[in-house]
Amino acid sequence: MGAPEVLVLGGGGVLGEVWMSALLAGVERTGAFDARECASFIGTSAGSIVAAALAAGVPPSARLGQLAHEPASSQAQSSAGRVSLGRGLQTLAAPALGLAAPLASLALYASEPVGAALRRALLAQVPTGRRSLARLAEAIERLGLRWDGRVRIAAVDLQSGRRVMFGAPAAPAVSVADAVVASCAIPGVFRPMSSGGRSYVDGGVWSPTNMDTASASRGARVLCLNPTGSLRASTRVPGAALGIVSRSIAAAEALALRRRGARVTVVNPDERSRAAMGADLLDPRPRAAVAAAGLQQGQRIGAGLAA
Repeated sequence: MGAPEVLVLGGGGVLGEVWMSALLAGVERTGAFDARECASFIGTSAGSIVAAALAAGVPPSARLGQLAHEPASSQAQSSAGRVSLGRGLQTLAAPALGLAAPLASLALYASEPVGAALRRALLAQVPTGRRSLARLAEAIERLGLRWDGRVRIAAVDLQSGRRVMFGAPAAPAVSVADAVVASCAIPGVFRPMSSGGRSYVDGGVWSPTNMDTASASRGARVLCLNPTGSLRASTRVPGAALGIVSRSIAAAEALALRRRGARVTVVNPDERSRAAMGADLLDPRPRAAVAAAGLQQGQRIGAGLAA
């Protein structure tokens, strides 16, 4: 059937990145489609890394191999980092919860000024993250990817609270590497990306997938992978209830695109993937189990598409 016209890759930390890469590798194994052939990509947070790699021509299986062999210590969080992560996830969840009603009623654009004000106020209460994403920037730079109109990367302007889609015609001019760093800068955990006197943080602060920004014409096929749809309420990890919000917002954004005539499929982690991922998507230890589960889920999806 060929690749979808638009591939939307949502946020989801270390394990979300593994799951998306594995799922796409599984789909490719069945011969259903090669994700690198999609006409356009929308990436948010971890999804921005996957989007950049695919647009640069890196097979998802190759990226999966790199993830599997990275030492766990390179991505493991310290105790202090995990406390900050809890604050960051709460920041992501709070505005989403506040906007769930207008999103459900498809007031996606009407709610933007209100949403920006809410995010600006919430972000002002979160301490500036200190962890560096310099290694990530170097890895993206090595891909050699330049803006060619295929990739859009979501971030949030820290000062205004507004969403920015890097790679779009009117977006600020930054490198792809800087855009990915901005999209991955979880508030309270990682340092914001600064450029032109502005600071930018994780695109997941606006939406887990930012699927509503897709330029999808009538009949266009949109595939959205939503890793945070795996999260279930947990007393151990702050912000785990974000999963309910994530699935609801993705459903509302998908409905908005369908009303424009697009054919939209949203894929959340299945039961096995969800069990492997657990409640802490920044914990690198379950990577192998997540990769195996994601690969199996992708092969099942691919087999259905190829049938």
